[in-house]
Amino acid sequence: MAAFGDLNRVNTNVQSLDSQLSLNRVNRDLADSRMRMSTGLKINKAEDNAAGYSIATKLKSRVAGLEQSLQNVGDAKSVLDIAESSFDTIVDGLIEMKGLATQAANDTLGDTERGYIGDQIKALGDDINEIANQTVYMDYDLLNGADNSGSVTLTFQVGERAEDTITATVDAVNVGELFAGSTSGTANLGATSTAGGATSGGAAITATSATAGTQGTLSFSSTATSADYRSFIAAVDTAIDTMSDHVNDVGIAQSSLSVREETLSEAISSNESAKSRIMDTDFAKEQSKSVKLQILQQTATSSLAQANMGPQSVLGFLG
Repeated sequence: MAAFGDLNRVNTNVQSLDSQLSLNRVNRDLADSRMRMSTGLKINKAEDNAAGYSIATKLKSRVAGLEQSLQNVGDAKSVLDIAESSFDTIVDGLIEMKGLATQAANDTLGDTERGYIGDQIKALGDDINEIANQTVYMDYDLLNGADNSGSVTLTFQVGERAEDTITATVDAVNVGELFAGSTSGTANLGATSTAGGATSGGAAITATSATAGTQGTLSFSSTATSADYRSFIAAVDTAIDTMSDHVNDVGIAQSSLSVREETLSEAISSNESAKSRIMDTDFAKEQSKSVKLQILQQTATSSLAQANMGPQSVLGFLG
């Protein structure tokens, strides 16, 4: 800042230096203002606002995790939708089995006709196994469990923190699991057996259990009687109840995912809003500031021009 008597010196034009400093400051602020308007960001580098930059970076990281989690939820629902669709098809097959078994349980049919029905029911069982084989997502064999038995447990990452997970269990639904259950070897489903379990006695209708190499199969003897088919009806009812439980479990998991989907959408919106308040430019405010700086730039330039002419006034002392 020029002091008293500075204008009487020629070698150092203090007034010009002050004007240059002011002009440089205005030019710097104007350049920053133009960058904020061109990028739309109030904070373009850490030196603009170190604390704000750090907070916004953390929020940006959180939003990225939340957005991917939302995508994960959609993928998880797709997996469960695939399983549910196959469950529905299998239930339809079991219902058709029950109708055929009820028909065969009537004594108006002979052994030959029951043999035809037995073949048809066996084919439906083979279809169930094929559906289980074809229900695959990525590398997951969804409906055959581990080695054709048990279940498949899927853990879905539904949040940006490590502990934000939802676990869904999809049980095996091949013939061995539905009709032989925990029985090892062969389960008798005819008149001399309990429904769905093995006892000593005849083997007119049987189901083999699922193993690491097989899914289990249904077998119908040509000597199967109406009583055998009446016992088999109970086994089909048990299988339908089992499928209903599986569908219920999948539905609960889908409901949990839908709730998480809504929660994630709200969280993304809130965090984006918080980041915007820190990082984004207020264009109305920035435009007003830019106009002010442009005026100051013109006045500083004019002041510098006048300051540069100041030493000429000293020539009057030499006249």
